[in-house]
Parts: sequence; C-alpha cells; structure tokens
Amino acid sequence: MRAPVLSVAMEIWINPACSKCRAALSVLDAEGAGYTVRRYLDDPPSADELRDLLARLGLEPWDITRTGETVAKELGLASWPRDAAARERWIEALAAHPVLIQRPIITADDGSAVVARTEEAVRSVLPAAGK
Repeated sequence: MRAPVLSVAMEIWINPACSKCRAALSVLDAEGAGYTVRRYLDDPPSADELRDLLARLGLEPWDITRTGETVAKELGLASWPRDAAARERWIEALAAHPVLIQRPIITADDGSAVVARTEEAVRSVLPAAGK
C-alpha cells in the first residue's frame, strides 16, 4: 500500500479529448493529489500567464508549441525564428491560439511545473510522503 501524498495545490491544464491528459488525471487521482482542472481551450492563458509558466518550466515558447496543429501551419510557425527577438511573437501566438499549447501541463503551488506527457513527468511534481 502506498503512503498518501502530502497535499500540494496543483493546477492541470488539459484538453478533455486528449488521452495524455486523461492519463495524467488518472495518476493524480490514484495518488490522491489535490488539483484543479483548467480546460485551457475554454479558459486560455494570457500572455503574462504564459511568461510565468515558461519561467517555471525553464522552457521557451517554441518548446511547448504543438507545431503539427493546423493553425501552426497556417501561421507558418516552422519558419519562425527561435531566438530572443522572436520570443514575444511566439508567446502572443500561444495566447491567441491556445490549441498550440502542449498538454497536459501541471503547475504546483511550490513553484514547480511540468509538461506532463508521461507518468514519470506527472509523478515528478508530486511531493514525496514524509517530506
């Protein structure tokens, strides 16, 4: 029997149609984690929220962009520079077209965040019992 996970407030950004999102929710539920769900397609993050998220993730906007989406092709993202000068352009595109944001993403009140596409990534934001 697993020890209960200590309570950490988390938010998970999901698309309910996404199998990886459903799998991440299953891991959180199995571990008894406390979380809130943000359906980010219905409640898109602002550019400021994306900047904060990227800082927490230690990633750049192109690192969390779903470049295979139709809108990515329409915008020509494949040809956009991936440098500091273009960073805001990428952030604005993600804010305007949230379908471009990789999913699921979990943020925790301890400041951690992860693109939770694997069970290991989901578990990485869970606090160890007894800490």
